[in-house]
Amino acid sequence: MDFGSQYTQLIARRVREQHVYCEILCYDTSAAALRARTPRALILSGGPASVFAPGAPCCDPAIFALGVPVLGICYGMQLMAQLLGGEVARASRREYGHMPMRVLGASPLFAGLGEEIGTWMSHGDQVTVLPPGFVTIGESANSPNAAMADERRRLYGIQFHPEVVHTPRGREVLHNFLHGIAGCRGTWRMSSFIECAVADIRARVGDAGVICGLSGGVDSSALALLLHRAVAGQFTAIFVDNGLLRKNEAAEIVARFRDERGIRVKAVDARARFLRRLRGATDPEAKRRIIGDEFVRVFEEEARKVRGARFLAQGTLYPDVIESQSAFGGPSATIKTHHNVGGLPADMKLELIEPFRYLFKDEVREVAAELGLPQEVVWRQPFPGPGLAVRIPGEVTEERLALLREADAIVREEIRLANLERYLWQAFAVLVPVRTVGVMGDERTYEEVVAVRCVTSADGMTADWADLPRDVLVRIANRIINEVKGVNRVVYDITSKPPGTIEWE
Repeated sequence: MDFGSQYTQLIARRVREQHVYCEILCYDTSAAALRARTPRALILSGGPASVFAPGAPCCDPAIFALGVPVLGICYGMQLMAQLLGGEVARASRREYGHMPMRVLGASPLFAGLGEEIGTWMSHGDQVTVLPPGFVTIGESANSPNAAMADERRRLYGIQFHPEVVHTPRGREVLHNFLHGIAGCRGTWRMSSFIECAVADIRARVGDAGVICGLSGGVDSSALALLLHRAVAGQFTAIFVDNGLLRKNEAAEIVARFRDERGIRVKAVDARARFLRRLRGATDPEAKRRIIGDEFVRVFEEEARKVRGARFLAQGTLYPDVIESQSAFGGPSATIKTHHNVGGLPADMKLELIEPFRYLFKDEVREVAAELGLPQEVVWRQPFPGPGLAVRIPGEVTEERLALLREADAIVREEIRLANLERYLWQAFAVLVPVRTVGVMGDERTYEEVVAVRCVTSADGMTADWADLPRDVLVRIANRIINEVKGVNRVVYDITSKPPGTIEWE
C-alpha cells in the first residue's frame, strides 16, 4: 500500500525477488476491497508526510483486523502506531543514513540476524508510545522504538528501510516476514509475469491493431517480442529515426528486427521535423516535452496507415514513472519529465499499453532473456528516450549532434574493448555548452568540452560514478581530442545519484 514513497516500487521489487507475487494499491484502498483480493500479507510503504500533519494520507483502520500479517515501514509504522492507539511525535534527533539497530527479544521478523543489524534510516518523527499489545523489538541510538511487534496479531513496524541496499540484511528481514510469518511459498517467476502480460494484452486489444515504438533498447525490444507473442499479425513496430540517435544505430536496429526476427517494422525518417521543433529550445523540460509530443504525432500519423490501429505500446519503466509523477496517488515529487510519461500530449488519440510500467530495468532484462533476445541486446546499456538531446545541454543542432556522436562512439568502444560493459550501468559522452582555451600544435584553440559519464547502478534509482582504470580514461580522452575535430578538453563526471541524475538533463 503506497503512501507516496519514492521507494514503493522498490519494496515490491524486493518482494518479487523472493519469488512472491505482489500488487501495489493506493493507501486508501478499503479493507473490504483488500479482503476481496485475498492477500497473504500487507506492507505499508514509507512516505514524505508526518502522520499528524493536516491531510496526511491515512489507510482504513480495519485493515489491521483482516487477520493477515502487516508490516509497516517508516511512515507505515508510524501510521500503524497512531491508528492502533500509540503516539507519534517529532524526534529530538532525526535519523538519516546508516544507523545500527540493536535487536531486542526473539521476534521471528529478525530471526537469524543476531543482536545488531545495520539499517538505513530516513525520518524526523518517531513512535514515542507503543499501541496496546505491542512490544519493542529493536532500538537505535535515537529511536527507542525503532521496531515494534504485536506477535499475536502478526503486526510489525520498522523505522528503517529494508528495501534499500544500504540496509545490508534488509532482504533477510523481508524474507522472514514473507516466508516465515506470512507463509508465502515463493513460486512466482518472471515467466509468470510474461504469461500474465500476454493474457492481459490479448484481452485488452481484442481484434484491434497495435503499434509499438521500437528504439532498439532492451525495453522496447522485449516489448516487441512480447507483443509478437501476444498479438502476432496485429501489431506493427515503428522505428522513428528522430536524428537524436547514436552512430549507425538506425540501420542496425531495423536489420535486427525486420531481417533477423521477421517482425513487421516500419522505419520512419523524422530527423528534419524533430530538429525543426527543437530549434531554439534550451530548457531540459521543454526539450523532453517537445520530443515526447513529436514522437506521439509521428506514431499517430503512422497509426492511421495501419489498419485497425487503436493502441500505442511503450516500454515505459518504473523509474521513468516515479521521476515524472506519483505512480499510485501518493505525494512523491517530480524529478524530471520522461518523454514517454509526462511528455505525452493531453489530446493523444491512441490508448497506451505499458506492460513494463512497474518493472525495473534488471527485471525487464529477465523478461528479455526469457523471450529469447540475444545477450548483446539484453545487456545493452540504457539509452534515454529523448536520445542525445538530453546529453547536449542547451540548443540541439545538427552540428553539435554530429560532434557528440563521434565522441560518444569512442567512449562506448573503449569501454567495450576494456570489457567494462557489464560492470557499468551506463557509459556515454556529454557535449558541455562551454568552450575553453587550449593549445594544439603550438596554436591557441577555443573549442568544445566533452564530459565523460560512467556510472554503476542496480536499478537506475540510485547510482555511483565508476572509478575507471586510469589507462582507460587516458585512451578515451586522447582519442576524443585527436579524432573529434572541435574538441580540446575532456572532463570526467564524478557525481553520484543523488544529488545528480544519471543523465545531465
